[in-house]
Amino acid sequence: MALTACGSGGTPAPTGAEAAARPPADDPVADVRTVDAVAALLPADVRRTGTLRIGSSIGSPPSAYYPNGQDKPPAGQDIDIADAVAKVLGVKPDRQGASFETILPALGSGKYDLGTGNFGVTAERLKSVDFVTYINDGQGFAVKTGNTRLTTRITDLVQLCGLTVGTGAGTTFEKTLTDSKGVCTAAGKKPYEVKVFSEPGAVTTALQQGRIDVVMSTINGLRHQAAQPAAQTTFLGEYHRLDVGFAFKKDSPLTQAVQAAVNELIKNGTYARILKKWGTEASAVEAARINPAEHT
Repeated sequence: MALTACGSGGTPAPTGAEAAARPPADDPVADVRTVDAVAALLPADVRRTGTLRIGSSIGSPPSAYYPNGQDKPPAGQDIDIADAVAKVLGVKPDRQGASFETILPALGSGKYDLGTGNFGVTAERLKSVDFVTYINDGQGFAVKTGNTRLTTRITDLVQLCGLTVGTGAGTTFEKTLTDSKGVCTAAGKKPYEVKVFSEPGAVTTALQQGRIDVVMSTINGLRHQAAQPAAQTTFLGEYHRLDVGFAFKKDSPLTQAVQAAVNELIKNGTYARILKKWGTEASAVEAARINPAEHT
């Protein structure tokens, strides 16, 4: 199920919907070349090693997933953008798979230079990490096709009262749902229940088996999955938009170089090709930004 890339280690074999999502043939990253003026912004230690250590959460398409099994390279929008950024900077990506909820804490220890996992920019996260934005995605809901309890766009969490909502561990979705649980009691209704999963396949199974009524996850992920007939899910629309960015330890000297690299990709057309490849053109940004305020 399309969580916010909630995990890699131990992920079950792809579901029918995920297996059907084979990577498009276009390879916009192949044409990317080093831009010396941008590469010059790299910190000396990264320039010396010639590698960019990326903590990468591999979950579901179109963000990042394993189309051919975990013993083969991952694919997805995040993979392409990160690889293109590395090429502009003249370094090699050293991608290390990690579970979603472990990446942000590991940045502070220096384990990774940056993290990817469709991380939404929130005020809470900005207290401990820096971001360079590259798309605008956000929060949405989906149900199993044929569901009759939820059939319209969720604009107020009161619509979830009495239902069981599944979502990913450590995500903005979990926080939104947990922080707002009191809305049902205040409205005189039965509270909704939140079930949190660490692996994408577990959410898919729970929805298909009726153990949860609705999923809260990324707009792009849920929309992509609903387009796969085998998924048998229906996207209920957007709930809240968020900027999404590469994550860095606080005050990282890398942010300016990565921002310049993303903006170079936007300028030369590679960025648009990558988003078109993955069907996420509606999430395009005009320019990468460092630490923008959370959308309200």
